[in-house]
Amino acid sequence: MNHQHQQLASGRWNEMELFDQMANIGSEVERAIKWKNKRNQVYCVMAFDRALELLDLTIADKKNKKHLRELLRLREMLADYFIFSNEYHSGDQSWQNYFYSFNFAARANV
Repeated sequence: MNHQHQQLASGRWNEMELFDQMANIGSEVERAIKWKNKRNQVYCVMAFDRALELLDLTIADKKNKKHLRELLRLREMLADYFIFSNEYHSGDQSWQNYFYSFNFAARANV
């Protein structure tokens, strides 16, 4: 697989705490939201793909096994929001609120 985040995919990602992983995923989701609102579908999809790549690395990280259900549901809901018909009725603000808590926790953990 050709990773956009080469250094992270090579093992550095697994050294990070879950809060840090989720905060980084949230940064890519925030970028995707920004580009979606600017009606730039190409950049939106690129940011979303990077978010999915980081989320997949998080799902594959063995230390996150007990959070697997939430991580897989998160993946499903993000795909529904950005690619499919938004059956879960999520919105920009709900995603920003969800990831904000991880940013806060990651910063508090420093």
